[in-house]
Amino acid sequence: MISLKRNSKTKELVTATGITSQNWRIYKPNQEKDFPLSRSRFDAFKNCPRCFYLKSNRGLMEPSTPGWTLNTLTDTLLKKEFDKCRSLQKPHRIMIKNNLNHIIPFKDERMDEWRNSFKGIRNRFKKSNIILYGGVDDIWFNTKTEELIVCDYKSQHKTSKVSQETYFSDPYKDGYKRQLDFYAYLLKNMGFKVSSDAYLYICNAIEVEDGFHGKMLFDEILIQYDVQTDYLDEDIQKMIDVMNSNRVPESNDSCENCAYARQRSSYDKI
Repeated sequence: MISLKRNSKTKELVTATGITSQNWRIYKPNQEKDFPLSRSRFDAFKNCPRCFYLKSNRGLMEPSTPGWTLNTLTDTLLKKEFDKCRSLQKPHRIMIKNNLNHIIPFKDERMDEWRNSFKGIRNRFKKSNIILYGGVDDIWFNTKTEELIVCDYKSQHKTSKVSQETYFSDPYKDGYKRQLDFYAYLLKNMGFKVSSDAYLYICNAIEVEDGFHGKMLFDEILIQYDVQTDYLDEDIQKMIDVMNSNRVPESNDSCENCAYARQRSSYDKI
């Protein structure tokens, strides 16, 4: 896809530089000033250290992509449902359907902040200047164990049946696992008692045989995941070590962004 740079307010075409104009987004190796680093940026590091470094340390900006507005609307509507249950401190229908009546939405005055992707749950990594953060979709509360449970909403269309047994068989779901791990890790480091159970609330669009008729129908499936956080200390430290280096790291051999950049640069020499 070819993306054209536009002014965010006027929507007029502007010159694309490929570099962020916001210097505060660029990390200087061994800087002392605090630097916020999102969950998605950590995920980028895990996928390709070179792409991560060039964006974090050199300010390179990848082409923009359109927003997932339908997915965003699904998230918004689900949050309204869960907020109603949160105010009543009652289980949501998906919890009742899955015999999880003892689980209710977590009630805390910071929930709106924690669900804001630009603010999110925040925690300093050990004694470093790196502030890790991420915006959660929701946090639930186990009334039996008094533990917090991380939940993320996912909208999709898949013709085959969505099931607990097969859901994580696709390799790209590793990113979903890291997402849940990361949020649980932050909450733990904030001093909360966090459950080893996390959930993905899957909204799977159904293909209706007789047509669209101005509406879409969804199956709702709850997928459980066993949170793993032990690896994060080491991996986050590796990421910070890369950021504090002046050497651009090697790319992932499977990174399509890097492959495209290499092939395109070869034609510049002709």
